[in-house]
Formats: sequence, structure tokens, C-alpha cells
Amino acid sequence: MMGEEIEVIHSWSAPRSISTSLMYSFAQRDDMEVLDEPLYANFLRVTGVDRPYKEKLRSQMEIDGNEVVKEVIFGAGVKRYRFCKHIAKQRVPSLTDELMKRGKHFILIRNPLDILPSFDEIVPPSFLELGLAELVSIYSELSELGRPPPVIDAADLRENPEAALRGLCEDLDIPFQDSMLRWEAGPKSFDGIWAPWWYKSVHKSTGFAPAKRYPTPFPTSLYDLLEQSLPFYNMLKRHARRSSYYMSSTLPHPSLPVPANEKLLAWVGDEIVPREAAKVSVFDSVVQGGDAVWEGLRVYSGKVFKLEEHLDRLFDSAKALAFNKVPTREEVKEAIFKTLLRNGMFDNAHIRLTLTRGKKVTSGMSPAFNRYGCTLIVLAEWKPPVYDNEKGVMLVTATTRRNSPNNLDSKIHHNNLLNNILAKIEGNNAGADDAVMLDKDGYVSETNATNIFLVKKGRVVTPHADYCLPGITRATVMELVQKEGLALEERRISLSEFHTADEVWTTGTMGELSPVVKIDGRIVGDGRVGAITQRLQNSYKNLAKDSGVPIPTYHKS
Repeated sequence: MMGEEIEVIHSWSAPRSISTSLMYSFAQRDDMEVLDEPLYANFLRVTGVDRPYKEKLRSQMEIDGNEVVKEVIFGAGVKRYRFCKHIAKQRVPSLTDELMKRGKHFILIRNPLDILPSFDEIVPPSFLELGLAELVSIYSELSELGRPPPVIDAADLRENPEAALRGLCEDLDIPFQDSMLRWEAGPKSFDGIWAPWWYKSVHKSTGFAPAKRYPTPFPTSLYDLLEQSLPFYNMLKRHARRSSYYMSSTLPHPSLPVPANEKLLAWVGDEIVPREAAKVSVFDSVVQGGDAVWEGLRVYSGKVFKLEEHLDRLFDSAKALAFNKVPTREEVKEAIFKTLLRNGMFDNAHIRLTLTRGKKVTSGMSPAFNRYGCTLIVLAEWKPPVYDNEKGVMLVTATTRRNSPNNLDSKIHHNNLLNNILAKIEGNNAGADDAVMLDKDGYVSETNATNIFLVKKGRVVTPHADYCLPGITRATVMELVQKEGLALEERRISLSEFHTADEVWTTGTMGELSPVVKIDGRIVGDGRVGAITQRLQNSYKNLAKDSGVPIPTYHKS
């Protein structure tokens, strides 16, 4: 290979990211030569940053960055590959774009929690010195070139060096060599001039050392810098390769029921953020005790169906729970509309609207700790009805009883849904779509997620809303029943009446009006969607299409 052009492998990282250990690892290969930060002198020339070895470095290294790219990085070599260790901040704007267009690139990341405490030994830490924003820029630029770089986390490399290196080599399309796992202690001939200042620890190593099991206290003086840096690290970490090569215990990335929801925007607090950034504080009451209220809404043809009714119930629930500093009705509406507009969601969408008691000043149950005001969450998703409304659903009866108003009033639409979740677990275990829940006296209350109706000899019957939530879809369907000229009765209903009903359906915002064809193994009616059910489904569909609060600025195309 003497005098021939070789293939360049670019490693990009922040300082103190075990990048030197990784350079030593690649240097053990029989097909690899290495360069230690070839752009360092150019970086000092362009930025004027001071270092204790600055003059020595500038006198012994080429200071013209573009000349370095042309003659040093991409110059002829004696081996098949050349490994170039780069620190991200050294990629200054004046460099030729050939640097990014040629060779194979990967990014090495390390948690700022681990980087920052050791940084101050040589230079004061700063956001610029850390260079995580530049790493994100490098990832974005390479992705725009159609070559998204592999991302490897130093934590994975230290936990299982062989698996991590095998995965990285596969990504780079080069064979793994066992020699990469160990090296001799001491300085190396290819170390940069700065090695005596920065490499004392790595010179004692002979391989990738596992991380300490328990970390040292993080300096509070670096807290602000950590807050600035972590989002960039987390952004890159989401792109880190997750497979058997890296962390065998990591769960596979699940597929979404609606793939388009992968890139949705959500309202949290007072801002709209991407899906992965849509989080609340660990001090928020919804985390501390499920202390929040919520509503489910649907969007049809550019309108939010039954918006005012849902907001009435949201504010009633918040008042019943004695929430303070609640946003106004108009503020909640604005958040809903802005979220829908940003997502371009004008039809076939569902909104999970949540209002928490807010963030606490310290962990604990008492609402006296809630001094920041409520937290508003608007989660809009592309979501068709969640049940099979054409063929029908199957129910089983849960042993878990619906909460009594003696304990917790179901008219408060709260987030503490364990009662419902336990019933849903029973339904899941039985292979049913949902579970019927009885009240304390054994009468049917509702399902774990919906209200329920039956038809017997032409009469429509539904349970009293004593133990169940008086659903807005329930109320809407009751109005439609009367408009259709059908007899409607609201009373206590035993389970056997549902077993022997001519028709049964459930109602809820997520599923709309869903026919039930089997309960506890008993066929409902003839096992098909009944005539009255179909009639009311059509009436509901027409009402939803023609009514609702319009989304501002929406115009049907």
C-alpha cells in the first residue's frame, strides 16, 4: 500500500470521552495507522484558544487546516486504513467540505455527568470546550449527505468492549480484530504533543477499563453546564446503535400502532416539543401520586367534537380536587388548537388532554407542596377508533369491582386509573378486548374504559352513572337514542341481562360506538352487529361530521 490512497475512518467525540483509548484500540490492528487530532493546531490558530503547549504544538504541526485535510488526513499511506481521532470543536467553519464528504465517520459520545468532573484538571469546562453541540451538527450534516454516522456510547464500550467494537466494525464495514481489545501501557509514538497534560490515566491502561460501579458526587458548580449539555448528549444517544452487539439487556425499539406518530409534537407546560422531549418533572404531581385530571377528545373534519362539554368536565374535576392556579378555559383551548395546527391534525385524530396539579417544591403527597401552578399536557395523535366497530368486540367480566363513591367518586375524571387497569389486565389475560366491571352490589357499572348499553325487545337500557363515569359520548348516544324515537331506560342492570341481551354496545371517545358480540363466552344476539347499533352508529357519525368547535385557520382542501 506504500504511496497509495488509503481509506480514512473519522472518529468524532467530545474531550474526556475515552477517545484516546479507542484510538489505541484501533492502532493495534495490523491494517491501521492512526492520527491523533490532526486539526488541533488549526483550531488554536483560528480560535485563539490558549493551551499550555500552544507554541510547541504550532511549531511542530501544520496549522493550515485545509492543508492538513489534503496532505495529512487524506494523504498517501502505508496501510489499508487510517484512523483519525477528531475532537468535534476542532471542526471550524473554514475547513473544506471534503473532510465530511470523504472517508467513514462515526461519533463517540459520553454522558456529561462523567465528562465534566474530570475536565477541570487541564482547562475550565465550558459549553464550547465540551463541543456536544458540534457533535450534533456533525451528525446532522452527515445525515443530510445521506451517510448518517454510527453512534457509540462510551458506557457501552466500557461495559462490553468486544461486543461494542464488533458492532462498530460491522457498521464501518471492516473486519473486527481481537488485537483491538488490549495494548501495552505507556506513551505511544503517535500521541499528540498534549499527551503529558491529558493522557496520564490512559497511559496506565492496557485495555478498556470498566466504569466504577458507584460514581463520585457531581460538583454543583457544574450543574448549569450539565443542564445545557445533557439535551445534546441525549439527542445523540437516541441514535446509538442498540443491538446484541452493544447491550444485550436493552429492550428492542417497539413499533408504533400508527408510524406517523413517531414525529408528533406535544404541548407540555407552556411549550410545544417533539415526542421524545415531551416529559414532565419527576416532581410533578402526576408522577408523585397520579394527581391529575384528563379528557379524551376527537377531531373530525377540522373540528374538535364536544370540546366545550369536555372542558366543562375537566374544570369540574380540577375544582373537585381543589387544584390551584388553573389555566383559563381560553388558555387550554389555545394550547389544543396550536398543538393540532403544528401537527397538521384536522381529522381522524385523538387528543389526550391532561391537567396535573403541577410540580412540587419537594417530593410528598401534600398539595401544599404544589407552588408552581398546574401543568397542562396536550397529546394529539393520529388514532382511528381503537375497537373493531364493524365486526364487534368481546368482553369478559372482571373480578375487580368499580370504585364506589364511598371511596373515590368516578365523576371526577382523574388519572389514578389503577382500578380500571386491574380490570383491563384481567381482560387482556382472557384474550378479550375489554372487561366488564360490576359495582359493589354486583350490578354492571361499565367496562374498564367505556360506558355500556344493551337492547332488549327494542328498548335501550344503560346503567345509572353512580359508580361509572358519566361519559360525554354516553350522553351523546342517549340523546341520539331519543332522537331516533327509541325507548331509553337508565337503571340498575344485572350481568345476566347483558348475557341475554339482543344487542350490546360500548361508548367512549377513543372507540366511539362499538358493538359487543360476545360477553363471558355468551354470544350476544345472533353474534352480529345489531340493527339498532348500526342505526345509532350512523347517527353518531353524521353528528360528529357536522358539529364541533372549528380549529382556527383550518380550511378544508
